Amino acid sequence: MIKLGVNIDHVATLRQARMGAEPDVLEAALIVEKAGADGITVHLREDRRHIQDSDVYNIKKHISLPLNLEMACSDDIVNIACDIIPNTCTIVPEKRMEITTEGGLDAAGQYSTVAKVVERLQNKGIKVSLFIEPDNSQIDAAKQMGAEFIEIHTGLYANTEGEKQLQELERIKNAANYAHGIGLIVNAGHGLNYTNTQKMAEVEHMHEFNIGHSIISKAVFTGLYEAVVEMKKIVRR
Repeated sequence: MIKLGVNIDHVATLRQARMGAEPDVLEAALIVEKAGADGITVHLREDRRHIQDSDVYNIKKHISLPLNLEMACSDDIVNIACDIIPNTCTIVPEKRMEITTEGGLDAAGQYSTVAKVVERLQNKGIKVSLFIEPDNSQIDAAKQMGAEFIEIHTGLYANTEGEKQLQELERIKNAANYAHGIGLIVNAGHGLNYTNTQKMAEVEHMHEFNIGHSIISKAVFTGLYEAVVEMKKIVRR
């Protein structure tokens, strides 16, 4: 049964629009927990455009769900991760000017840098996931450096239609099979929504989806609790 991790970054995006206290990110996390999600994800970006350091500490202190901290290989953020000890850290690529994460981490090309971060996090008892493209060379790199999880970047799948989307879905299926076969736990995320998640949920060996923007967008109209419940039904079909 596939798990649902809910990314609440964009609750913080709305708060930061006025640099105030509302909406409360911790309250969002507690609603997500009550709605039956399996985990909370937050991305502490280097530019702190949405989630702030205090959010991460506060959420870790007050929720009972597993916390997944998305992060770049940045020393100050690695320090925070080693201090709060989230259940999982997902290492992602990060560009200052991007609107959202634009692709998977080049774990193979940046092997030494990423491997050092993986080792440091694991020495603190934190499980590590690498956010990568559905590419065997990247999967091999994740395995070789000892990551327990990969999270397959589903952005291309989410942003295409028709035959191109089916081709990308097939590529993801093959990658999930390969990763599972060498002992990695397979998650997926980016661009998944209430329309395209159902096909992704049919992919064998998927363990968890991390979904944020679509859930928060729907919550504007239905409320956060209802938005999480509806997505969970899709993921669990």
